[in-house]
Amino acid sequence: MKPAQLQPIGNELAIKWDDGSESYITFEVLRRSCPCAGCKGEADIMGNVYKAAPKPLSPQAFQLVRINSVGGYAIQPQWGDGHGTGIFSFDYLRAIASQ
Repeated sequence: MKPAQLQPIGNELAIKWDDGSESYITFEVLRRSCPCAGCKGEADIMGNVYKAAPKPLSPQAFQLVRINSVGGYAIQPQWGDGHGTGIFSFDYLRAIASQ
């Protein structure tokens, strides 16, 4: 399933899916769900996850600056604190929205 439309509204990302359903994800939930190696860690071949110590996020961390498309399968949000390495597949976005 793909988003037919993505639109920031207030402090949420509104997603209209190609099946007609809609999802709303707050920027805080979206940022805290960032799947990049710096945020979620990185696994080695044995399955051990290496992750930096968590750091507090500033209010700018939850300010969405823009959304870039990644191929036909994902988006990459850019945040007010400069973070922008997380690639959110459409399936992952749908899972976040259903939590």
